[in-house]
Amino acid sequence: MQINQVLSLDCTKSAVQCTSKKRALELISQIAAEHTGQNSNELFECMLNREKMGSTGIGNGIAIPHARMTCSDEAVAILVQCSEPIAFDSIDNKPVDLLFALLVPDAQCKEHLKTLSSMAERLSDKQVLKQLRAAKSDEELFEVMINKA
Repeated sequence: MQINQVLSLDCTKSAVQCTSKKRALELISQIAAEHTGQNSNELFECMLNREKMGSTGIGNGIAIPHARMTCSDEAVAILVQCSEPIAFDSIDNKPVDLLFALLVPDAQCKEHLKTLSSMAERLSDKQVLKQLRAAKSDEELFEVMINKA
């Protein structure tokens, strides 16, 4: 699945004020709930439970939080650029300023593992990261992500 099939402009947020990992996951849950009609508290719990298994902070200021949704048949991605990096228990112990979240229906987990993998690969591209971090609006952030995907 291509990034432009799961990420929309209304799920892309630049210069977000976030103070903690928990708050970032709450924000992602709220955005996903608005987009899918799911309960934001349930989505938050799903992501929190996934984080308890191990941090999704992959290093270099990037986190890829992800979870399964039980009541949806539509996958959704959320891209958040934090105005200030936040502690995220990343594998390199560095704070995170870019979060690319993926929430997928239970039935589609296997196919979305490929999406997660390709996003991790894309976010390891130094040029893409530079452009994402330099983006000044939701639109610019969204364009960088989908044009590189």
